[in-house]
Amino acid sequence: MRTAGRRLAIEAGACAFSGLVLVLTVAWPEWIELLFGFDPDASSGALEWGIAMAAGAATATFLLLARRDWRAQHST
Repeated sequence: MRTAGRRLAIEAGACAFSGLVLVLTVAWPEWIELLFGFDPDASSGALEWGIAMAAGAATATFLLLARRDWRAQHST
């Protein structure tokens, strides 16, 4: 696999993963407490909002990077 193709696959995978974390956090914010066994933000929801914002920013960034690489591969 060429380097550009590998990079595109990594970016697309990272986009999908961060998008999944975003949807999971928005739809079911208690997954953090269930996974780690404690409530790090004392039920204020601040951690969930922070994770959702970070995951949204990561999803947008990886989406734009993957789009750039896809266009570069298919422009010729």
